[in-house]
Amino acid sequence: MLRAVNRVVLGLAGAVLLCGGGAALAAGTGLEVPSWWPWYGRRDVLLAAADRERWRDESWWWPSVIAALAVLVLLALWLLLAQLRRGRLTEVLVDSGDGEGARLRGAALEEVVEAEAGTLEGVARARVRLTGRRRAPRARIRLLLEPHASPQAILERLGTHTVEHARTAAGLAELPSDARLRAAAHPARRVT
Repeated sequence: MLRAVNRVVLGLAGAVLLCGGGAALAAGTGLEVPSWWPWYGRRDVLLAAADRERWRDESWWWPSVIAALAVLVLLALWLLLAQLRRGRLTEVLVDSGDGEGARLRGAALEEVVEAEAGTLEGVARARVRLTGRRRAPRARIRLLLEPHASPQAILERLGTHTVEHARTAAGLAELPSDARLRAAAHPARRVT
């Protein structure tokens, strides 16, 4: 979702800047512009004195301007923080039974699940990525299947053994998983 929001916001900001810059450039170079165009020539200013002072005496003007700018700043900060947030879980908090708990590296758990999923019959390659929160991780599993593989059997084995082993080993109450299966493409061979 973050990728889609990034594209929409960047697209809108780019369109506004491109249109505004094009309008200012067209008027500044002295090109013929339509009568409804906001700027007419090289000596025209972006905001005339009358435009700048039009709403000054209205009681709603400054609170509205400040509120709109505050919303824009908060939106920009939210987007910045979303960019800095990692997509991959770096550690998982494990209940060790002594009330203290322990930290398990997320990469270590990913490697173990990948190795066990890769040994399933019919799986050519497995990739695992942990997401979510440290106390409530989620697993995204991508499997590349061999041509003879049975997807239903692989999914059953993945859920009942591989994910269950990882959940038990990490001491988690649950480990929600999203598995994506893709068939391996093999080139055709000529038989003589």
